[in-house]
Amino acid sequence: MTRWYSEKKKEHYYKEAKRQGYRARSAFKLQQMHRAFSLISQGDTILDLGAAPGGWSQVATALTGETGTVIGVDVLPIAPLERATFLQGDMTKEETMDALAQLLNGTSVDVVLSDMSPDISGNYSVDQARSVWLCEQALAVAHRFLKPGGHFLCKIFQGEDTAAFLKMVKSQFGTVKTSSPQASRKSSSEMYLIARSFQPKKV
Repeated sequence: MTRWYSEKKKEHYYKEAKRQGYRARSAFKLQQMHRAFSLISQGDTILDLGAAPGGWSQVATALTGETGTVIGVDVLPIAPLERATFLQGDMTKEETMDALAQLLNGTSVDVVLSDMSPDISGNYSVDQARSVWLCEQALAVAHRFLKPGGHFLCKIFQGEDTAAFLKMVKSQFGTVKTSSPQASRKSSSEMYLIARSFQPKKV
C-alpha cells in the first residue's frame, strides 16, 4: 500500500507539473516550503544551486517578481528562463565560485537554495555522505554570498552525518527547521533544512 501511495503521489505531482507548465515536479516542494516558512520576498536576490532543469528557478522568479534576481547554477545546461540567469558549472569548484562572484558583482543574496543531489551509487552510506558534502558546499556558498539575516534551504539525505551538519547550521542561523514537503515521495530519505536569519558573526 505504501509503495502504491508513493507512486500515485509521484504521478499526481508529475501530471500537475506538466499541466501548470513547471519543468519539474520538485517545483511543488519549494512552493510548499515557502508557504510554510515564508522564505522568498518580492525583489529578493536568489541563488538556486543544483538548479537543472529549472523548476525551482521558475517558482523563485514568480515569488521575487519583476524587481527580483534569480541565478541558477548546475553542472548541466538549463534552457533559458525569463528573469533568470543560469551559470553552467560545478559548485564544488573554485572557478565556479569565482564566476558566480563575477556575476553577482558585489551583490549579497537574500536566499541560497540548494536542491543538489549526488549521483546515486546504490550504496546508501556513500550516497548519504556525498549528500552531506554537497550541503557543506552549499553552506560555503552561503558564507561567501549570503547577506546577514538571509535564509538558507538545502536538501539532505537522512543518516548518521545529518545531526552533525544540522548542529553546524544551527550555530550560524537564528532558527533552523526541518521539512519533508508533501510533494516528496513518502518513501524518500530526503529532507530539507530551512535556516533563517544568517548570523555571519557566529561563523
